[in-house]
Amino acid sequence: MTTPPTSDVDLFADDVLIDPYPTYAALRELGPVVHLPANDVYALTRYDTVRTALGDWESFSSAHGVGFNPMVNEALAGTSLASDPPDHTALRAALTENLSPRALRGLKGQIDAKADALVATLVESGSFEAIDSIARALPLEIVADLVGFTGEVRGHMLAWGKAANQVIGPLNQRTAESFPIAGQLYGWCSTVTKGDLAEGSIGRGIFEAEERGAIPPGSAGPIIHQYLAAGVENTVSAIGNIIALFAAHPEQLALVRKDPTLAPAAFNEVLRFWSPINAWGRETTKDVDIDGVVIPARARVAVLLGSGNRDPRHYDNPDEFKVERNPVDHLALGYGVHGCAGQGLARLEAHAVIDSLARRVERLVVGPEVRIPHNVTRSIDSLPVLEVVPA
Repeated sequence: MTTPPTSDVDLFADDVLIDPYPTYAALRELGPVVHLPANDVYALTRYDTVRTALGDWESFSSAHGVGFNPMVNEALAGTSLASDPPDHTALRAALTENLSPRALRGLKGQIDAKADALVATLVESGSFEAIDSIARALPLEIVADLVGFTGEVRGHMLAWGKAANQVIGPLNQRTAESFPIAGQLYGWCSTVTKGDLAEGSIGRGIFEAEERGAIPPGSAGPIIHQYLAAGVENTVSAIGNIIALFAAHPEQLALVRKDPTLAPAAFNEVLRFWSPINAWGRETTKDVDIDGVVIPARARVAVLLGSGNRDPRHYDNPDEFKVERNPVDHLALGYGVHGCAGQGLARLEAHAVIDSLARRVERLVVGPEVRIPHNVTRSIDSLPVLEVVPA
C-alpha cells in the first residue's frame, strides 16, 4: 500500500473554478485519489471512486462537516447536510417529507404553467438576459412560495443562497467576503418562527414536525436554511446551464422538440456535462484503501462530482453534450443517504423549462456568457439572449 500521487493544483483558484474540466482530466490521469497540499485535501477524481465514497458514509463521514473550513462546519453542525445516520435519518425525513414525488405531484401543473408563461413572454420580447429572467426568476418564486417566505426575506434569498454555498469553500477571500451575508441567513434561521411563514407552507409544516417531536428541538430553522441555500442557488445554476447548452447545441434542442419525452434525459445530461457543484467535502473515519493507495484517517476529502461525471472510464465521449445519452447514474446530485433532497423539485422546474423551450424556440442566439469564480457552485452569472428564432 502506498501514498496517493500529489499535485500542486489549487481547486479553488479562479481559473480552475471558471473551467475545471482540463484540471479534472489531468487529475484523473494521476489516479483515483490525488493529494492536493495547496488545499490540504485528498481529491477523489474518477467516477467509481466518487460514487463509492458518496455511498459509504461510514468511511467518508459528513458528521465533521462538508465544508473546507472549520467555521462553516461549525455553522452547519446539526443539519442533515453535516450529520450521518442515525442522527441524519430523522433530520432528512423532515426535510424530504414535503419533497417526495407524491408530495410534489400537485405542484407539477403550477410549475409547468409558471415556466411556460415566463418563456412565452421572453420569446415574444425577442431578446432578454437569460439568467435574471429565467434561471433566477423561476426558482426564487417557487421556493419562496413553497417554504412560505414572506416580506423582505424574499428579497434576500438570492444573496443568502449564494453566500451559503460560497462559504463552504476554504478560507479564501471569497469565503471571507461571504461570511457576513451567510451570517444573516444563519441569524434569521435561528430566530424564525412558525408565524413568520405563510399558512399552509412547507416551512410551517417543519415547525409542526418539531412541535410533535418528529425532529429534535431547534431543528426547524436549520432545515429551512437548507431549503433556501440548496433550493435556490443550485437550481439557478442548472437552469442557466440548460439555456446556455441549448443555445450552443441547437441540434440537441431539436431532438427534444421532435421527442418531448426526452426532457428528463436532457436534464440528466445537462447535470452530467456541467455539474452545478464542483467539490463537496467529507472526512475519513479511518485509513481508507482505494486501489492500493491509502487516505489516512481524519483526512479532509474533496469529492469532485464534476470530474466523476466526465470520466471516460464510465461515459463514452464524456466531453460531448448529447441529450439522448440519458445518464441516469450521473453524480451531480450526489448519491446514497446524502443525495440531493430537493432534486424532485429541481427536476420539475428544469423539465418545465426544457419542455417550454423545445416547444417555443427553434434557436437562441446568445452573446458571451459571464462566469464569476465561486468556491462551490459553478454557474453562469449573465447570458444575453440577442435573438430568438421561434419554433
